[in-house]
Amino acid sequence: MFTAAETGHKVSKQVFDAAADQLRLEMVELQQALRTADFPVIILFAGVDGAGKSESVNLLNEWMDPRWLVTRAYDRPSDEEQERPVFWRYWRDLPPKGRIGLFQSAWYSDALLDRVYRRIGWTKLDARLQRIIQFERTLADDGALILKFWMHLDKKSQKRRLKSLEKHPDLHWRITDRDWKNYKRYDRFIETAERLIMRTSTASAPWKIVDGSDHRHRSLTVLTTIRDVVREHLRRRQAEGQISDDLRAENAAEGAANASVSGNGIGPDPEAYETAGILGSLDLTKQVGRKTYATQLRKLRARLNEAARKARAEGTSSVLVFEGWDAAGKGGAIRRLTAALDARNVSVIPIAAPTDEEQAQHYLWRFWRHISRAGRFTIYDRSWYGRVLVERVENLITPREWRRAYREINEFESELAAHGTHVMKFWLHIDKDEQEQRFLARKAIPYKAWKLTDEDWRNRDKWDEYEAAVNDMIERTSTSTAPWTLVEANDKRHARLKIIRTVCERLESHSP
Repeated sequence: MFTAAETGHKVSKQVFDAAADQLRLEMVELQQALRTADFPVIILFAGVDGAGKSESVNLLNEWMDPRWLVTRAYDRPSDEEQERPVFWRYWRDLPPKGRIGLFQSAWYSDALLDRVYRRIGWTKLDARLQRIIQFERTLADDGALILKFWMHLDKKSQKRRLKSLEKHPDLHWRITDRDWKNYKRYDRFIETAERLIMRTSTASAPWKIVDGSDHRHRSLTVLTTIRDVVREHLRRRQAEGQISDDLRAENAAEGAANASVSGNGIGPDPEAYETAGILGSLDLTKQVGRKTYATQLRKLRARLNEAARKARAEGTSSVLVFEGWDAAGKGGAIRRLTAALDARNVSVIPIAAPTDEEQAQHYLWRFWRHISRAGRFTIYDRSWYGRVLVERVENLITPREWRRAYREINEFESELAAHGTHVMKFWLHIDKDEQEQRFLARKAIPYKAWKLTDEDWRNRDKWDEYEAAVNDMIERTSTSTAPWTLVEANDKRHARLKIIRTVCERLESHSP
């Protein structure tokens, strides 16, 4: 695999200087064109030590406007990062649309070195690489352009480079004992790298192997590759953008046709509303008396507090998702739940329409950034499921986008669970008549009237469309590690007790 990168290509200073001025201008112009683009550029540098990863990153910062670059290099994860899922620190650092992110020693580094030093076997390496493929696919499917450069040196060239840098009066600090330890394992390093590249070089995130033996050849290769690929991606995204606009216009015009998407989410079904789906199986007549409620609530809160303190001591985090109809009682349930918890260990994240900053990122970015440290609770009052609910029903995205989101959401929640996080999801279900009564009650109470908006009434007109979307959501995203709990919420007391009891049982199970 690396033979083609060991040919010793060289570029003279005269040739490089002749190309440099025009190429530098083209890179700056390209960066300006990107500023209004609807996608980010993610450039990853990996490879053998001394092959020019840092030099390539520095050159890009020198030749381009650093204000529109996001540059990140990673070392061993900090305590804060270790207490969160692996990809949290990478999601946090992703560039927004219109900007370029330069990443060094990023999501491939730990997996590669763990295998080189035999801390993991091939099977576990492959599993970690598969999670990386999923991560990159999620970004690429949203339009991100991903370029991955593997900077290569043969073993003799690497030894010369390390010695040269070690003797350099200004650059000797770059070479550490770790570099020489890696060099001693060069053959194992290359064997692992071959497997890594073969498994993760995909159509949407391909690897480019670069000969790092000559710095001018390396620089021209990296720069011209970025220029050409970004230009092509800009052209393609403009064309795709027009297609997406046409699809959205078509969806909006069809209206009722979109409302009849079948329960499996893959095509229209004229009888979609003749069956109530899983929501129709819920018994909404369930009730709890006031005295029983008060007694059980007191006991459940004590039970929850004990379970939460144990989880805190063990470093086990919890992510709770609350979804449901407008006026279904999500806020009240969250307040009763958090009253039993230490406020220092709880974050409640109310989700509304995305801000400009959030719209410039992948839709999952704003949820990743709020994932808390070990032993804490993160509670989302509405969540990433807006992608397959309101954005689907209101035709804010194409069918292709919301259908793809089921897989992306499952992978996101799987990442949380793999880290040992409890993922608990609640759908609070009420019937249409109960919702109308609650709307009218809110309207009559001054301190609650602010909760009722014109949008709430408008959403009622699309009840059947939302119900079909909810049934799809539950069917496609209720997994063994992140199951949905359907809550009969016509009676608020019953709903609150069921939610707190479910959280207690999940924490006491010790199994995320």
